[in-house]
Amino acid sequence: MIKVAVVGVNHIGKLHCRYYQENPNSQLVAVCDLNKELAEKVAASYGISAYSDIKMMLKSEEIDVVSVATGGFENGSHHYEPAMIAMDFGKDVLVEKPISNNISEAREMVDFAKKQKVRLACNLNHRYVPTAYKAKEWIDNGDLGSLLFINMKLTIRNPNETSPWIHLRALHPHSIDVMRYFCGDIKRVQAFMTKAPGRTVWSTASINMEFFSGVVGHLTGSYDMDNRHPIEFCEVAGTEGRFIINDVYNEMTFFPHNNSELRVYRNSVLSGINGFNETFKNRINTFLQEIKDQVSPDDISGSGIDALAAQEVIEAIILSQKENGKVIEVNKIKEEGKQLL
Repeated sequence: MIKVAVVGVNHIGKLHCRYYQENPNSQLVAVCDLNKELAEKVAASYGISAYSDIKMMLKSEEIDVVSVATGGFENGSHHYEPAMIAMDFGKDVLVEKPISNNISEAREMVDFAKKQKVRLACNLNHRYVPTAYKAKEWIDNGDLGSLLFINMKLTIRNPNETSPWIHLRALHPHSIDVMRYFCGDIKRVQAFMTKAPGRTVWSTASINMEFFSGVVGHLTGSYDMDNRHPIEFCEVAGTEGRFIINDVYNEMTFFPHNNSELRVYRNSVLSGINGFNETFKNRINTFLQEIKDQVSPDDISGSGIDALAAQEVIEAIILSQKENGKVIEVNKIKEEGKQLL
């Protein structure tokens, strides 16, 4: 049995607790939050221990995995410290996205995981759905032929005004991870952004991309849309056909070339997912299964390395905007290792 503790138990942390508790391979043994009353309330609902000090928790409890569901500035500034402490204690870690909103901290986390020989994974849950699995299978089997382009869109309504780059750093680790999952590493980017009326942050973005594979792509993102409508769209095309995924998990259609017969996959047929929150369940279950199967830290899916790669692309996108739409090589961000303000 894999024994798990969750750090940070607001809304997302509560989802982590729920799905670890439901998995037959894991046992939720403790929670930790700086808000002691919140930690005690959540712990009481599961009959487990509550802590407000992560080091005390790790010294007191038998724990194999720590799930870091804290938030912070740009939804990522509070991930570094608890993740580093947990890895220092030799624990496998699943951290919420972004791995960190600070690229230097993200690199430290990835490097330290390698040094400690522990698994560092990130909750890049948008790829952990049957539609994405089937689409990846089509790509790998050559059903699409040679890939040509990818169009991605992720839009929600979020009035957060805390940072000029909150939209990019907090939301688009998901978009970029899905694009990398299908098409590989991104070589260079070019960004154009706008601010919706009354907004002070770059709330809508249009981003051109070139992949090392030769695929070209585009990402549209916004914090200005209505959440009641589909929030996500992904189209991947190749020389033999293309597919479209609508709204993360709901429906996917494959359009083969020279054939009028379409392949349509719907959620009810594929998995019976009852809502978006169950993408968290799929992601957590995959991580637990990889631990159970003793998958090497270098070979886990949705790894810290994947999450860092997404953040490097985001920093390149931000640099492009700061330099008036200049084309930016992602390797420039890797080599310079700088955090953009």
